[in-house]
Amino acid sequence: MEERLAQAHMVAGTDARVLITGESGTGKELLAKAIHLASPRRNKPFVAINCGAMAENLLESELFGHEKGAFTGATSQHRGPFMAADGGSLMLDEIGDMPIRLQVKLLRVLQEGLIRPVGGTEALPVNVRVISATHRDLHQLLADGQFREDLYYRLNVVHIEMPALNRRREDIPLLVAHFLAQIAKESGARKIYAPEAVELLATADWPGNIRQLQNVVRQNVA
Repeated sequence: MEERLAQAHMVAGTDARVLITGESGTGKELLAKAIHLASPRRNKPFVAINCGAMAENLLESELFGHEKGAFTGATSQHRGPFMAADGGSLMLDEIGDMPIRLQVKLLRVLQEGLIRPVGGTEALPVNVRVISATHRDLHQLLADGQFREDLYYRLNVVHIEMPALNRRREDIPLLVAHFLAQIAKESGARKIYAPEAVELLATADWPGNIRQLQNVVRQNVA
C-alpha cells in the first residue's frame, strides 16, 4: 500500500487524470480520496458517483444534471456531480459499466471542459479533476467494443492498480489501526486490538478485501 500511496502522492500535485483498477473492495475510493486530499484541490469538494448503480437514463441526468421540466418527474433543477465538484475532484466509480452512449457524452465533456445538462440549451464550463475506477478488465471491454478507445486514453493518463488484500497482507495491521482510529473518532471511545488478534486477521483470507476487513473490525469492537 505504501507504494500505491507514494504513487498517489506523486500524481496528486498534477491535474493528470487517474485510472484506478482492482477487485471490488480493494480501497479504490480510499486511494482516490487520498489523491484529492494531497492535491492543490484539497479545499474544494470531492464527489463520487457509481456509474454502474443505476439505469442509463437515470445515470445521464444524475451525472450531467438536468433542468427543471426536462422529463417527467424533473420537478426541480439538478446540478449533477460535475457542477457539485467544480474546482475539486470527481470520482467516476465503476466506469467500465458506463453505457457507450454516455461514454460519448463524457468524452465530449473531457475534451471541451463544458457540460450540457439534460434539457439544457447552454453549455456550462466545469473545472474538475477526474479520477475513474473499475473492477472490470477494460482491455477486454475494448476488444469487445463495449468501451471507447478514445475515452480510455483520456481517462488512463496515470494508472494505479490496487491488488487484492491477500496479496498485500503487510497492509492489514495498518488498515486495522486506521479503522480503529475512525471508530474512535465517531464514537469518542478508544478501541484496541490485541496483537494476537491482529496477527490472526493478517493470516485470514479476505475475498471481500478491505471492505470485508473493515466490516469485521467494526463488528468485533461494537
